[in-house]
Amino acid sequence: MSSEDREAQEDELLALASIYDGDEFRKAESVQGGETRIYLDLPQNFKIFVSGNSNECLQNSGFEYTICFLPPLVLNFELPPDYPSSSPPSFTLSGKWLSPTQLSALCKHLDNLWEEHRGSVVLFAWMQFLKEETLAYLNIVSPFELKMGSQKKVQRRMAQASPSTDLAFGGAAGSDVDQEEVVDERAVQDVESLSSLIQEILDFDQAQQIKCFNSKLFLCNICFCEKLGSECMYFLECRHVYCKACLKDYFEIQIRDGQVQCLNCPEPKCPSVATPGQVKELVETELFARYDRLLLQSTLDLMADVVYCPRPCCQLPVMQEPGCTMGICSSCNFAFCTLCRLTYHGVSPCKVTAGKC
Repeated sequence: MSSEDREAQEDELLALASIYDGDEFRKAESVQGGETRIYLDLPQNFKIFVSGNSNECLQNSGFEYTICFLPPLVLNFELPPDYPSSSPPSFTLSGKWLSPTQLSALCKHLDNLWEEHRGSVVLFAWMQFLKEETLAYLNIVSPFELKMGSQKKVQRRMAQASPSTDLAFGGAAGSDVDQEEVVDERAVQDVESLSSLIQEILDFDQAQQIKCFNSKLFLCNICFCEKLGSECMYFLECRHVYCKACLKDYFEIQIRDGQVQCLNCPEPKCPSVATPGQVKELVETELFARYDRLLLQSTLDLMADVVYCPRPCCQLPVMQEPGCTMGICSSCNFAFCTLCRLTYHGVSPCKVTAGKC
């Protein structure tokens, strides 16, 4: 390795480490190389879906999901001794949500960028292209259909493709291409199945949204203090944000007063209601148990087909069969009349109905 190449490599890796955080760029310890994670910026209201005629039998086929974040593309690279004077970096490009054909098209363009920058460092240009131009280059628009490529095809290199051959590819608006001829061995779709892919995307999107929320400042309209999102909570339906300390006091007062159906958003006339999970996160265990019990009680009281075991030591809810006046407690096995609440009397006249007559 020439001293010029070594110096250029060291300077490039040092520059990348200063530009990107530890999650986006990591230098390899044993070799001259590293790993970059490229997080794409999606348009607002970006949607993904799986076609109903997919090869896999998916429960959520045909459903669209609106997301804000997609899992990153991962570029692993190793710098040869004569880079950048003569040889390009060797690399693999992996992603969960792009097909092998689309990943291969990106690999091809990275090769073209090297040809344009031959003799100069190229990693930053690669990363900028992947981050800023991937969606446009692959013609990906919303709604975007998720697809899986054949694992056998993924392992194959492009079949004697000419360096000047333009790869055909497509996102939601792209054309169909024979994947036998365009799959690059450096392109890896790192996912087991479409079912697992959808779940991974949704989990990643949720985690990233929480991460972004926690790092922002919000004004609580109860105490009028600015606090980090990590100290706040928002109502899922309306997205109104309040600090956890204020909501904790608000929830505790309502629960102690028995108003478990009134844990609404404090914003005037807002109908949003706190979820049980949000309540559990803020209040003490004993108070949440009271909330849970009262919420179940109030819900059961609204159900016409639910009665309660009349035994004072039991009082558990019992489902009542339509048109039947007999209830049997699943806990104590007490059989009772659902009208008079006494021991079931069969065809004998009921005191309640007899009194009405």
